Amino acid sequence: MPRLALLLAFAGMFAAGLPAPGLYVAIGCGLGAIGVGWLGYRRREATGAARLAAAAAITVGLIGLLLGVLRVALVLAAIDHVDRMLS
Repeated sequence: MPRLALLLAFAGMFAAGLPAPGLYVAIGCGLGAIGVGWLGYRRREATGAARLAAAAAITVGLIGLLLGVLRVALVLAAIDHVDRMLS
């Protein structure tokens, strides 16, 4: 489970830099990494390394999520700016 969470987290970080649908993929992968990482972290019978990897996936997934949300906010601000220029 921590491997899947880390894969989703780093996919979200990578997708945050991609054009057009990348920001939405970053948000989705970030949320998925946080969810799967949380499930992996809560498993008490898992080894310490697995729980640490799950916690790292939560952190990296949160960064990917925030980068995706920041890009959405920037796009909306740019659309608002162009709208005010044309009116």
